[in-house]
Formats: sequence, structure tokens, C-alpha cells
Amino acid sequence: MVEGGSPSGNLNKRTLRGSLWLPSLETVQVCHVELQRSQFFLFLIRLDEELAAQAQGAGCPCGGVLHRANYPRKPRGCPSAALRDAFSSRLSFCCSRCRRRTTSMSVRFLGRRVYLGLVVVLCSARHAGQNTAAARLCEALAVPLRTLTRWRRWWREDFMQTPLWQAMCARFMPPVSAQGLPGELLARFAGDGGQALARLLCFLAPITVRAATLPEGR
Repeated sequence: MVEGGSPSGNLNKRTLRGSLWLPSLETVQVCHVELQRSQFFLFLIRLDEELAAQAQGAGCPCGGVLHRANYPRKPRGCPSAALRDAFSSRLSFCCSRCRRRTTSMSVRFLGRRVYLGLVVVLCSARHAGQNTAAARLCEALAVPLRTLTRWRRWWREDFMQTPLWQAMCARFMPPVSAQGLPGELLARFAGDGGQALARLLCFLAPITVRAATLPEGR
């Protein structure tokens, strides 16, 4: 797990590795262990709280004040009921003037999917039929094969067209192949299984909101 320093500092300190690599059995197992540790989930909550504070501090484009107006989620993939309760809402705000909703970026959720973002990443990293550890992970989390197939298609097709990937893909050398997503992308972030996973979730955070300001260039 990424420890020490502020969450926002970790968002900007992404060390990329150039090796072309797919998650091995050991890596999937290491990440699976992280799913059993409440500290990792609490760290993701802390990151989301800081992202929410940044969004609230920026205010509404109309100049109004943003007030907390979270909306409920029913997440799948939490290792305990207590953590499921902690992940039961998406941090969001409502403008005091125009009533426009502003939802901050998230490292916990990947869009509107009911499964947590980390589950989507790990279970998609390799097809369950090609890796026994991934198969056990998907079975333990009750991820249907059709759902896994849909996720992998999203990585290969839709994710490649997102403004985030279009802006950032050229920074990964050698290039990340569509067929290798998301495992090949996970491999480019330094650290053990938990650290790399946290950094990848931070990297993906901009696609969890409808509009995001991305770095210039490819």
C-alpha cells in the first residue's frame, strides 16, 4: 500500500516502468491480498476525500458555493460489510446558486459500474480462463463471465478512445497494446502489487467524471 505523504502528492508522483509485461500469477495474488486488507480500502477513501475537497474548493463555474450532496452506491467487491457501508456513497456536491451538481474524481469507483474500480482492473487484467489466480479472484467476487467479457471489451475499445488515454498514451514507451489492457498498463507503475494498483487508480481518476482537464500533448 502507498503510505506516507498526502494523497494529492501521490497522485502526481507516478513512476512509469518501460518494461513490457503482463501480470504474473504472483502479481495477481499480491493484488488479491490487498483486497483482504482494510487499510488499502481506507487509503482509497482518504484519496477520494481529498479529491472531493479539491473539487469543493474550486467552487461552481457560476461562482456559487458547493455543498455536499452525496448520492448512494451499492458497491460490489468489498471484503466486509463495514467497508461496504463506507463505500456506500459517491462524493458529490450541489451548487447553492444554480443547483448544478459537481461530482469529484474518484479512485474507488470506475464510472457507474457496480463493482469497485480495483475489481474491474484486477479481474480484467487477464481473462479468467487464462490465469487460475484471476479465475479464483473473479469467482470469489462473484463476477459473471459476461460481465468480465464486457469489461475487457471496454478496455480494448472504449477506453482507448477516452480523452485521458488519447492525451497520455504516448508517454508510455514502449506503447501499451490494446490487447494488453489493463494488465500491461498496471505493469508500468512502480511498486509492489498494492502500490502499483493505487497509482493506476489515480491515473484513471479523470475518466470517472464527465469532464476533466487533462495535460496538454500526447
